[in-house]
Amino acid sequence: MKTRKIKIIHILHSVGGVDVSLRLILNNLDSGKFESIVIHGYEDTKIGFENNKNKPITAYQTRIKRSISPINDVKSLSFILKILKKEKPDLIHCHSAKGGILGKLASFLTKIPCYHTPQAYSYLSAESKLKRIIFLNIEKLFSNFNNSILASSVSERNRAINEVGYHPKKVKVFSNSIIPIEEVPSLKIPKTWPPEYICSVGRPSFQKNIELMVKVISELKETKKNIHLVLMGVGYHSPNLEKVKLLIEKYKLKENITLLEWTNRSDIFNIISNSQLYISTARYEGLPYSVIECLSLGKAAVVSDADGNRDLIENGKNGFVISNSNPSHFSEKINILLNDDSLRRKFENRSKVKFENEFDMKKNIFKLEILYKNKVKE
Repeated sequence: MKTRKIKIIHILHSVGGVDVSLRLILNNLDSGKFESIVIHGYEDTKIGFENNKNKPITAYQTRIKRSISPINDVKSLSFILKILKKEKPDLIHCHSAKGGILGKLASFLTKIPCYHTPQAYSYLSAESKLKRIIFLNIEKLFSNFNNSILASSVSERNRAINEVGYHPKKVKVFSNSIIPIEEVPSLKIPKTWPPEYICSVGRPSFQKNIELMVKVISELKETKKNIHLVLMGVGYHSPNLEKVKLLIEKYKLKENITLLEWTNRSDIFNIISNSQLYISTARYEGLPYSVIECLSLGKAAVVSDADGNRDLIENGKNGFVISNSNPSHFSEKINILLNDDSLRRKFENRSKVKFENEFDMKKNIFKLEILYKNKVKE
């Protein structure tokens, strides 16, 4: 007798790391046991979704947008409720802030079990104290609904419990994971930077704090005149790009920083693999894919002490974690790794082992399947 598949509807604004996360789940989840459906925005991805057999997945589009828009959000919720009535899923899995609000409301109204993966809580993105309080209180309100958090990292789990107010029993962890990068692809774009460089992936925004990164490079230049940073992914939704360019001019760093506006994933792998080390100055993260890729490729890193970063980089073991935003502290640790090949190789080996033990999607997908099954049984 054939076992009925568990039907899961994913709700999200499918951009950036959220889009990457969903595709990795869909491409690896056992389609013989799970049927996946996606509801996403009109203006996000243009690429279709596929399951682990490379078969197209049913996807619906509605007015899900990053920004708050009461009219669009109400219309989106109404559309989602219609799709839920039509498809009759066993479980809702909503991703990111907007997907989380709409998915949890839909779950409350339909009584369908719901997981929410924040991929970095929305209140962390607030640049003003007032906005942060408002966004946090919205998340606290939803913690009283009948939904559970499926955190992308241990740090995100702790935040859900300690700040948002979820009961520990309502919070699980499924760490963002990737397929091992076993072969580094060749570079498809012209190489315009020197052979020795450090690198990062991050759009100029409040979250990624690229302004601090530029100041770090300025500090490094005082002792390493030829220091070079390759910064990838600056083209999409980069509200602080002009500020970053002005800082580069101010510190006379045009010869020390390469900005790549668009870079495909294979080129990102190549650039990270051939770099001396990876750097992140982010204010907050969920569990950043670029740093997971850094581990898979066996690279050391110097990162800010942000959610996600601290889950991937263990201070003094596979990199350094900087507990403040002092550029000198970043540059000091980067200099240590650039000047000590033996230490850097130790860190690189430990990064590879950490990836294999904790963030390999081939191993971790079975944990997610169990979490889905148990949620439906509750």
